[in-house]
Amino acid sequence: MEDKLLELEHVSKTFSGGKGKTVEAVKDVSFTVYKNESLGIVGESGCGKSTIARMITGLTAVSSGKILLEGNVISGLNRREQREVYRNIQMVFQDPYSAISPRMPVGTFLGEGLVHFGIMNRKEAEAEAGRLLEMVDLEPQLADRLPHQLSGGQLQRVVIARAISIHPRLVILDEATSALDVSVQKQILELLVRLQKEFHLTYLFIGHDLAVVRSITKQICVMKDGRIIEKVASASLLEKAGENYTKQLLSSVFSVRE
Repeated sequence: MEDKLLELEHVSKTFSGGKGKTVEAVKDVSFTVYKNESLGIVGESGCGKSTIARMITGLTAVSSGKILLEGNVISGLNRREQREVYRNIQMVFQDPYSAISPRMPVGTFLGEGLVHFGIMNRKEAEAEAGRLLEMVDLEPQLADRLPHQLSGGQLQRVVIARAISIHPRLVILDEATSALDVSVQKQILELLVRLQKEFHLTYLFIGHDLAVVRSITKQICVMKDGRIIEKVASASLLEKAGENYTKQLLSSVFSVRE
């Protein structure tokens, strides 16, 4: 029997708008992410998928419903209780340059999580930085570089290395490849597939490009206007997509699984 890692049960999010109006960004969303697997959430900008990611990480409060990690409710925790959740849930964003201070050496950035959560002291974490760079197919010498000295693809590898350095239970990838060139994008997806196999990682992969999301996930939830309108197995997406909206999202497909 598959083990449940993350569960969303009837989760909704309403934001206050101008003149007393409200905006329903997420409407009664439920899904399950199983351990060592990848679930995709796909939809156009503004459909609510990034709001879901922010609610899972505690950056945005849930309006109704609940979020569970390994059976424990994590929505509505206080700041002290959230600290352990943050260790178990890491996030990789679209723009790697926004994730790191422009004046911080890459090696220091890589060691931050290890030091913050008491896994290593500063000296040990600095030594670990080289190994983490090699893990994502980068030269250890890059640890002394500043972010602007790396390409976007290189820096996204660094951000991914930092995210998994503290051995999280779940990695959320929010448009993590969409800012990259197509050739680099494919390399990053191949890296993510390899790392998942090596470290038994669980991914929640969020994107607008259905072809990209399909290439790295087992199941896909299609979102529109704050709701999940369809859930389809990635492998049979082309044959079993039932919604016209899903079919419209299918533009090009490639696979990194071979």
